Order: sequence, then C-alpha cells, then structure tokens
Amino acid sequence: MVNSTKHCIWQSKKLFMFSMLIIIIIIYRFQLSYGVMRTKYLQFFQNVKMALQHKIENTEKVNIYLKGIWTFRSDGRLGNQMGEYATLYALAKLNGHQAYILPAMANYLSPIFKITLPTLHDSVRNRIHWKGYNLHDWMEDQYRSIPGDYVMLSGYPCSWTFYHHIEEEILREFTFHDFLKEQTDAFLRRIRGERKNVTYVGVHVRRGDYVHVMPDVWKGVIADKKYLDSAMAYFRNKYENVVFVVTSNGMDWSKENINNSKGDVFFSDDPKQSSPADDIALLAHCNHTIMTIGTFGYWAGYLAGGETIYLTNFTLPESPFLKLFKYEAAFLPQWIGLPADLSPLLPKGNDK
Repeated sequence: MVNSTKHCIWQSKKLFMFSMLIIIIIIYRFQLSYGVMRTKYLQFFQNVKMALQHKIENTEKVNIYLKGIWTFRSDGRLGNQMGEYATLYALAKLNGHQAYILPAMANYLSPIFKITLPTLHDSVRNRIHWKGYNLHDWMEDQYRSIPGDYVMLSGYPCSWTFYHHIEEEILREFTFHDFLKEQTDAFLRRIRGERKNVTYVGVHVRRGDYVHVMPDVWKGVIADKKYLDSAMAYFRNKYENVVFVVTSNGMDWSKENINNSKGDVFFSDDPKQSSPADDIALLAHCNHTIMTIGTFGYWAGYLAGGETIYLTNFTLPESPFLKLFKYEAAFLPQWIGLPADLSPLLPKGNDK
C-alpha cells in the first residue's frame, strides 16, 4: 500500500515536470518567434523609412538640378553688394535658374533689407563645381543665355540695364526693415521742425579713397564745391521749403564746402555718427537725390525715385576708366547730369 502510494506520487511529479517542460518550450518558441517577427517588422518599417527618406532626398536633388544654383561672388561694400544682388536676381530669373546669395552678401544686406533670396551655406558651396562667369558693368545680349546650371557670377555691375525691366521687384527686395524706417522718419520729422510741405533732397558726397584714386589712377575728378552749389540751386529754385540731408564719408569737407547760409542743410552725423545702413535709409526716404559718383549714391537715387542729379563727364577722354564704365548704362536716362570741372587734371595754362 505504501509502495503504491509512493509510485502514484512519483508519477504525478513526472507528469507535472513534463507539463512544465512543455510549457517552457512553448513559451520559448513563442518568444523566439515573436522576437523574429518583431525584428522583421522593425526592419520592414526601417526599410520603408529609409526608402521614403531616399525618395525625398532624390526629389530635392532633382528639384535642385532642374533649377540649378546661381550665385554671385561677394565683393565690395554696400553699394557694390546691392548691385551684385540685383544683377544676380535679374539674370538668374532671365536664364531660368534659382539664385542664392553667399553668406558674406547676406551679412551685408539682410540686416538692412527684407531680401528674399536664400543663402547658400558654405558646406554646399564647397561641394559644387562652379562655372565662373565675369560680367561687364552693363547688360549685354549674351547674358540672356548664359550656359550652365551652377554658375558663379563675378564683377562689379551697377547698372539699371540689368534689372530695370523688373524695377518693382528690385525695389521690393530692397525694402528696409521697420526699425530703420522708424529711425529715418524720426530724423526727418526732427529736421523738418515747423516747416510745412517739405521737399527732402538727399545729398551723398563720395570722398574717401576716391580723392586720390580718381586723379591718380583713373584720370578723373570727384565732385567739388561748384558742382554741389549748382545741384542744390536747381532744387532751391524749383521747389519751396527744400530741406537737404547730407551724408558723406568725408563729412568734415562737406561741412566746410556746402552752403548752409539758408539754414536748410542738415548732416546725418547730427546728433550722432551714422552708419552706411543709416545713411542709405535716410537718402532713400528723401524725395529727390544729389549724388556725386559711386555706387552708394547711385542706389540712393534709384531707391528714392524722384529727380536725381549726378556728376557726369568726370574723366578725361583717354581715361582707362571708360573701358569699364559707360555713362549711359550707369545713370537712368531721366536723371540730370552736370558736367564736372576737369581743369585740375589739365596742364597749367590749358584749363580755359
């Protein structure tokens, strides 16, 4: 009886252990199967994700390829940068390519204007094999069909002939940031005082390195006191309540040589020193413009609209400058040119 009981207990234990073993095997196989399936599903979704990313990247590459990338080598100061930007904008559009600006140009222009062209990161720029293309200062027919999808334009263009057919777009690109508008409006209100119906005339006097470069290198001159007197007299005689706003990189000379006997002349460094951004905003918000020479004054006139007086015929006929520069391409046809006095360049006794 005892042996029989022990045998039953042993049989029960064997059955229990066998059952547990079966359960363990089933659980193991399920986990193994689940793990494989899980891995497969994860791999599947990973493959789908990679495929979608690959498709997106390929689509972006195709779009870039179709539009190409045109940019402009960033050279010079503010006036040059504006000319390069406007020319790039117009030529890329004319040739059916996407325009990008380099970081150096963005650093000049984006703090001042609400420009819309995207910036090309250096990491992308350095991976592209560029086709260089140098431009003259004026538009030519060959620029209507420049070959290449990845073109790096260069030069110092500053001519309305490139972009005046899309003038509204260019002016929109050079819309000033609100803080500059507000600052400029405050300055103009202050100098207006109690005057009514004021006509503001912006005056830009370019001096600096041009004082020596023009006569020594280009056989030319820059604006003198006589030119400024004549240009200001034109506006004083034509309009009532004229107020002149003078900006210059030679302010001491300007204050000594500009006639302010009527009390209608104000300088941009009063009450504090102004920056190029301050000056271009101030000039652009005037009604009319007196420029001397240089791209900064040109853009002041172009943005302001109205009447613009400029210095013309400021080099001798044999000047090498005329190989790089055309008066008719540099200044709008309706602008008024006053001839320069070239007598300082002539031998003594021949300046009659």
